[in-house]
Amino acid sequence: MKLGFESLEDLSAGAVFLATGGGGDPYTSYLATLQVLKRTGPVELIPVEDLDDDAFVPAIGGVGAPSVSLEMLPSVDDPIKALQAFEEHVGRTVDAVVPFEIGGGNSMVPLIAAAERGIPVVNGDGMGRALPEAQMMTYPIAGVAPTPAVALDYAGNRVTFSTDSTAVFERHVRSVAAAMGGMITTVEHPMTGRQLKSCIVPDTISFSIEIGRILREFRGNALRTFHPLRDAFAQSLYGDIFHLYTGKVVDHSSTVIGGYDIGEAVLEPFDNDTAPLKINIKNEYLVARIGEKVVASVPDLITVLDYETSTPINAERLRYGQRVTVLGIGCPAFYRRDDAMAVVAPRCFGFDFDFVSIEDLTGHHQALPGTG
Repeated sequence: MKLGFESLEDLSAGAVFLATGGGGDPYTSYLATLQVLKRTGPVELIPVEDLDDDAFVPAIGGVGAPSVSLEMLPSVDDPIKALQAFEEHVGRTVDAVVPFEIGGGNSMVPLIAAAERGIPVVNGDGMGRALPEAQMMTYPIAGVAPTPAVALDYAGNRVTFSTDSTAVFERHVRSVAAAMGGMITTVEHPMTGRQLKSCIVPDTISFSIEIGRILREFRGNALRTFHPLRDAFAQSLYGDIFHLYTGKVVDHSSTVIGGYDIGEAVLEPFDNDTAPLKINIKNEYLVARIGEKVVASVPDLITVLDYETSTPINAERLRYGQRVTVLGIGCPAFYRRDDAMAVVAPRCFGFDFDFVSIEDLTGHHQALPGTG
């Protein structure tokens, strides 16, 4: 499949939808990718099954606090420079690249590197959403080592990594990101084609384009977009989609702590006495509660949409006074596995409760406006 600049707007919107608030600013990365693909032509998007078992494939993307990307704008040169630095470091040519998350901005970074290098992008990623820490990717959960890895900052400075575990790599890469301006480009988790086939969340790039198409063609509030989205998710590797809440942002706080955007948002309904909804944020939307009742939690997906247009809103762009609709989606089955739950369950983020799947929490969800 050829992925040209004509698909980027839909890809950007769909990736932000799946990214649960994280993955970096979509607009600046969209503009950078648009510029590159207009110059180079389309990039080849291949299913993982088309990879040779001995192909050499690293993951590439941005690491840091997403809010920084609104101030320190990405360069079109960073992805290819990072990839070249990685090849020099390992002494081997890369055959393809893959996203480490289907984040808003991070869905675009591999396209830039691949287009400049003339290699394909694998259709899939290592999360099926965005998550804040490296050990939460499917790649390390399946046993892929994170290093050798390379990081590049906005000034072209390079740092290489060789660690004995992904948890150690996460601590090191996060501290390096903070020291190098708050946002870096990394090439990491080098894999063979055989390894990638065993752990990728497949087809998420093409599915993001499909979600973006639906949001564009059915542009409007949740009552207009919900049912086409539900039909699309029913055919996907994700679970069901649910309406959690519609209301106005009445409080929002965020600060950069340890290289992450940490904060929370509080919503109140427009015109009824439903209890407020609170969303906890660590780069991504992690937990949603109505009053004291959890209505969705990581690793299931929580997505915030503009109420009038259903445009997905990244966490760093959430503001007081916005009118929004909040949706929840069941995560891919990989993240319901015990080995995945060991690193992505709510307690891994410091919450004092066990994971309950979103389909078992529907009794606490708010009714979709216009259906009651």
